[in-house]
Amino acid sequence: MSKLIIISLILLASFILPYFIPVPELLGTFPPEELAEEDSKFITIKGLKVHCKIYGSGEPAIILFHGFGAYSFSFNQIIKNLSNHGTIIAFDRPAFGFTERPLLDNWNGSNPYTSEFSVELAIELMNILGLKKSVLIGHSAGGGIALLTYLKYPDRVSALILENPAIDGGAPWFINLLIALPQLNRIGPLIMRSLAHNSLINGIYMAWYNDSKITPNIIEGYKRPLMAKNWDYALWQFTIAPKKEIPVNILRNISIPVLIIAGTEDELIPLDRIERLSMEMPRAILIKISDCGHIPHEEKAEEFLKIIVEFISKLHEEY
Repeated sequence: MSKLIIISLILLASFILPYFIPVPELLGTFPPEELAEEDSKFITIKGLKVHCKIYGSGEPAIILFHGFGAYSFSFNQIIKNLSNHGTIIAFDRPAFGFTERPLLDNWNGSNPYTSEFSVELAIELMNILGLKKSVLIGHSAGGGIALLTYLKYPDRVSALILENPAIDGGAPWFINLLIALPQLNRIGPLIMRSLAHNSLINGIYMAWYNDSKITPNIIEGYKRPLMAKNWDYALWQFTIAPKKEIPVNILRNISIPVLIIAGTEDELIPLDRIERLSMEMPRAILIKISDCGHIPHEEKAEEFLKIIVEFISKLHEEY
């Protein structure tokens, strides 16, 4: 049998077999409201029940954008102390945490699993709370959402704080083409079920430089959303949703103050990449936290908080 025939059979099987793989209902999941914490709030925005935490009052208003695989839980170590300096809002982007995960077949409106939808959620939260401007803190992929929010609504953002930001855009075109195939889309939730648990745990350990600080409560906190209804479906829809790229030349036009914080031992976003990013923004200040991995606001919460408070205090003096 020639190699061409073998390759053809493999390709044929790849296109046909997914249709015969059963996708059973995921059992043992619960409505997000049953999984939320004592300080959780749910606000309906654009038809979606959004999970958020709101602390403090007055100005400045600060919105926290979590990274991939995280949710508002990630900010538990800093949110209460940070609220001594203004109104703090952390919300779960669709597909993460305890925000509702709708099925797109029953959904009216734009795709809630896109970056653009998260931008609109942030702005609508500001509108609901009567906030004219906010400081945006974006961690990892949340840094990209914070930047997109500023680029679309520059008059609503007073400053950007990017923590170990990941803003390189989407996957290569051939990966996007592959995951868009209806055959793969059908078994997408199964793929998420098979990968999510182990990938989540491995990701946590990769994200920390000193993994002895990772407690059982941290592990359980990150795993908890994997009990939410439709988590597998939503995570797949997030994976295949179009990603909005941010051209480098646009970064040079950012006119507001920008603070970039980087853990020096980040294994997920190399420090030199963050350094290059900081040089693209004329008003950016880069502060490095030594002996720290991808999540400074958790691994070195006190140092991270001190840097944030000093930056915000200077902003207040300027304005």
